[in-house]
Amino acid sequence: MYQSILIIYGSSLGNTQFVAEKLQLLLPGAALREASEVQPSELQNYKALILGTSTWGVGLLQDEFETFMDLLLLEDLKGKTVALFGLGDQQNYPDSFCDGMGKIYELLENKDVHFVGAWPVDDYDFTTSKAVVDGQLVGLALDEDNEPDLSDFRLKSWVQAIKDQLPT
Repeated sequence: MYQSILIIYGSSLGNTQFVAEKLQLLLPGAALREASEVQPSELQNYKALILGTSTWGVGLLQDEFETFMDLLLLEDLKGKTVALFGLGDQQNYPDSFCDGMGKIYELLENKDVHFVGAWPVDDYDFTTSKAVVDGQLVGLALDEDNEPDLSDFRLKSWVQAIKDQLPT
C-alpha cells in the first residue's frame, strides 16, 4: 500500500532499528533500509522518505546517519514528502533531547521538501531541543531509555496522524 515510501534509519545500539521496524509494520509496503546501505541515487524511486536517528552525546547524529546526510544533501529532493522520527534521552540529556532529529530538519528545510508529522511537546520532560520549531517537535520523539512503555502508543498515534499525508 505504501510502496512509494522509504524508511531510513541510523542505529548503533538497536533502538532506532527496533522503532523503524515497527514503523514499517504500520505502513505496509514501505521499504526499510539502514542509512549505511542506502545509495543516494535510489532515492528517486520514492515519493516520501521517513528518516530516523538517535541523538548521541550532546546533539550529534548517529555516525552512519551523519555520513548518509552528507550524501543526501547532494541529491535533488524537490517535492519529496519527509517525515522525521528521533530517539533521545530526556533525563540524561534534557538540553539536547532529540537534537539529531532537529539537525536533520535544519539540513533539509531549504531543500524544497514537504515536511509532515510535527508532534506536540506535551507529555515530554526536557529543557531544550533543536527539534522544537514553532512550539512543536518537527517529528515524533521517542525515549526508549526512560519511557519505552509510551513508544508503541506514540508511534501508532503518529502514523495515524500522518498516513493521509503520505503517498501510497
